[in-house]
Amino acid sequence: MARAGGPCYRRPGMVEIFLKTLPFFGLIGLGYWAGASRFFSPEATAYLTKFVFYFALSAMLFRFAATLSLAELFSWRFILAYLWGTSVAYLAALAVAFLRRLPLAEAAIEAQCAAIGNTGFLGVPMLVVILGPAAAGPVLLVLATDMIVFSTLITLLITGAREGRLRAAAVPALLAGLLRNPMIVSMALGLAWSSFRLPMPGPAAEFLAILGAAATPGALFAIGASLAGRSAERIEVAGWLAFCKLVVHPAAVALAALVLFPVERHAAGVMIAAAALPVAGNVFILAQHYGVAPRRVSSAILVSTVASILTVPAVIAALGPP
Repeated sequence: MARAGGPCYRRPGMVEIFLKTLPFFGLIGLGYWAGASRFFSPEATAYLTKFVFYFALSAMLFRFAATLSLAELFSWRFILAYLWGTSVAYLAALAVAFLRRLPLAEAAIEAQCAAIGNTGFLGVPMLVVILGPAAAGPVLLVLATDMIVFSTLITLLITGAREGRLRAAAVPALLAGLLRNPMIVSMALGLAWSSFRLPMPGPAAEFLAILGAAATPGALFAIGASLAGRSAERIEVAGWLAFCKLVVHPAAVALAALVLFPVERHAAGVMIAAAALPVAGNVFILAQHYGVAPRRVSSAILVSTVASILTVPAVIAALGPP
């Protein structure tokens, strides 16, 4: 995968990385306090999340994608390495769930926890700052792969488990869901803009910059506020899923990206760092929507997010210089 240009960034040491990530987790902590103290109501959190998801984050993703070409963003080797490593974590959680005699729907939700990180709300703003502007392309490719492949997979598994079979009629609904996802749409539009080499008018660029700048604080605050309503029940299961997400997933992705399907070093580092992110909040949305173990997912999100304050800097530091 080609790099998006710009200077070569020296990856700092563990303490320096921890200090760099601390403001991001500090914003999550501030949001948690606001939610726990009821200064920010659940309704306010829901509307803030909607603003970030549909407007601010979409503007940020469009701006990133509009500076890349499809050739710079797309790499079969990158996708293969990420899919291999993510599948290892996914299948590990799935196997343990089956050993516990869980039904397929619950096993699939646990596997989703083990494999899907908070790339959109946490990874995009944080990793681009820490790893440099060249991280934008790899992060967007990880985000797109998660949404297209694994969001589709979890829907198929739960639907198949409930109906006893997979129906061809579900395919149009899945495609429509992808087309309604603002993150997919904004990245696709940004790449189209870049492909046609369209000039960005000054006022439009400034508008996107101002709106996109709200994504980072808004997303992190919303993460924290949403965590305030979660409790760590069934801590042993939450701990296992957090271990899969924060340790097994990045380790498997590292094996794939550095050894099995060697990826360009900087892109591999970004991919591994993205794999080390805590469980994504949209897994809870899916669990709640389908009525499949939402409290278990909530606990996994809470435990993995708290633990990631230490594990994410450790993973990035372990990668060494790009």
